[in-house]
Amino acid sequence: MAMREIRVVGDPVLRTPCEPVTTIDARVRGLVEDLLETVDHEGRAGLAANQIGVGLRAFSWNIDDELGYVLNPTIVELSEDFQDGDEGCLSVPDLWFPTRRAWYARVVGHDLDGKEVVVEGVELMARCLQHEVDHLDGHLYIDRLDRSVRKKAMRAIRETL
Repeated sequence: MAMREIRVVGDPVLRTPCEPVTTIDARVRGLVEDLLETVDHEGRAGLAANQIGVGLRAFSWNIDDELGYVLNPTIVELSEDFQDGDEGCLSVPDLWFPTRRAWYARVVGHDLDGKEVVVEGVELMARCLQHEVDHLDGHLYIDRLDRSVRKKAMRAIRETL
């Protein structure tokens, strides 16, 4: 396992939709190990493969002392109830902005044995699931910000780069 460097806003890999995992081989197993190792630090809630430069649909999470991963995740359910709160991102370091997300989310994907897995949660877990699937689709959370907040966010990003 290896702690991997996090790609930051401006890196084109973050804006490129990830390809599905089609074969579970040593490369994919190593990717999952690296995702788990890299997310397993205080203050880290989730990590998508493209954040470490790999364009495959996989992400890991570290929520409430639970580490996990999912391959080829698809959001299959979002609640109609919303949560508003500050959201941050390892690829947009040290900046947090109010981001509206569904209160509950459910994702379906696969594990390293090719078995279907369902990952679901409320509050922080729901936010993480939505955030990481956005990454795999080539989006950053700043894309979801209200226009006036997004303008402030872009200014702050330019000032920190």
